[in-house]
Amino acid sequence: MKLQDKSWYPWLIVALLWGVALLNYMDRQMLSTMKPAMMVDIQDLEKAENFGRLMAVFLWIYGLMSPVAGLVADRVNRKWLITASLGVWSFVTFMMGYANTFGQLYVLRAVMGLSEALYIPAGLSLIADYHRGNTRSLAVGIHMTGLYAGQALGGFGATVAHRWSWQTTFHSFGFIGIAYCLLLIIFLYEKRSEDNLMTKVNNSFSHWIKSMKASLSLLLGLTSFWVILFYFAVPSFPGWGIKNWLPTLFSSTLGVDMSEAGPLSTITIAVSSFAGVITGGIVADRWIGRNLKGRIYTSGSGIFLTIPALFLIGFGKGIIPIVGGGILFGIGFGMFDANNMPILCQFVSPRHRAAGYGLMNMAGVFSGALVTTWLGKSTDAGHLGRDLAILVIPVTVALILLLTILKPVTPDKKGDSYQQN
Repeated sequence: MKLQDKSWYPWLIVALLWGVALLNYMDRQMLSTMKPAMMVDIQDLEKAENFGRLMAVFLWIYGLMSPVAGLVADRVNRKWLITASLGVWSFVTFMMGYANTFGQLYVLRAVMGLSEALYIPAGLSLIADYHRGNTRSLAVGIHMTGLYAGQALGGFGATVAHRWSWQTTFHSFGFIGIAYCLLLIIFLYEKRSEDNLMTKVNNSFSHWIKSMKASLSLLLGLTSFWVILFYFAVPSFPGWGIKNWLPTLFSSTLGVDMSEAGPLSTITIAVSSFAGVITGGIVADRWIGRNLKGRIYTSGSGIFLTIPALFLIGFGKGIIPIVGGGILFGIGFGMFDANNMPILCQFVSPRHRAAGYGLMNMAGVFSGALVTTWLGKSTDAGHLGRDLAILVIPVTVALILLLTILKPVTPDKKGDSYQQN
């Protein structure tokens, strides 16, 4: 029996891609923590504007490339796409240790955005294909904890840089990613047969463009997909807002130094989100067996929890309501995270899921870019807490649309046709 045919292999897929997810977030996050160490050698980083440009170029390219990445993932062997993606961004991480000018860092950061964008649509669609039964939400949820772990470990980049150097930090983590590619080459297998790869009939560029346009036309002509897209994008406003501004809010509201507020807020969200994705995965997988809207109800329950959480975070005056709000938000957002791809799978066939998630990922990233700028202005004006709480309005609208419009007729959409309700 082949390795990929063994009953436990779908969980090995999750384990392998968990490591890729960790490296995906860790490599992108390290730069933000090592700025002080890097400024000694690259003086242009002393300007906050220049550092902001480094962070922005990654987000813009990552966001713009996400739909393209999804369309490509639907048409090629995802094993090699994932391996190549990891290899390129790990090599970029390694090469950042040799950078000695701002221009070099800028180009490398742009390439990282492009290569990292290729992973998420391919990785999640591959997990969804291997977990077609009542394990899909849990499998996706476990994978999402890899992203959380990578984000948290990325914060230790400054610790490693302090112990050795920022160059050694980039070299070390880049080498780890390159070495991890060998595991993927040996143990990772594509789920689709060659007969199902869209490129088999005609590999010409014109055929690719034609089939990509067809996929986009099908997706964007589906009412259910627009609802899913809106539902994914809107919670990204508070999601990115909490991720980027919660330490600042903790520091100002609780009157503590950022050295205390940063770890407190990060640990609060990371631990509660971990609990949320696991809980959301288990509950959704059981609920879908009794009700076709089980995954939708589970995700909606999570988003419902973020509504009182935002009020507690925004208007709370003590450590108990603010930290309690952070815990509630993390649990709710985790339940949401675990079920986005599984819900998409109920309305979109396997051949177009990566493209669908690529569009969703772009919407989420751009939502994050917009809200981060807006909340920055709110912080300067002294209204950060209030404006975070205001985000419950669009979140509530998205939740209502999800619960009232989406009506799945199957737990797992098959074939090339689309459900029209």
